[in-house]
Amino acid sequence: MLVYDPLWETLRKKGISQYKLLNEYGFSHGTLSALKQNKSVTVATLNSLMEMLGITDINDVLCYVPDEK
Repeated sequence: MLVYDPLWETLRKKGISQYKLLNEYGFSHGTLSALKQNKSVTVATLNSLMEMLGITDINDVLCYVPDEK
């Protein structure tokens, strides 16, 4: 499963709150909700997010965690 835990740490390090992401960067409420719930988002969305925030390493946005069986 892909999880977006690294994104929240990256935002914290950059001093960007979720409020700022929505209101100053124009990020979508629906997409933010999907990320918070570790739901699927498109590669285009991830690309836009990384460009918006100046992130060059995908590991600063997401990581893979094996599903428990």
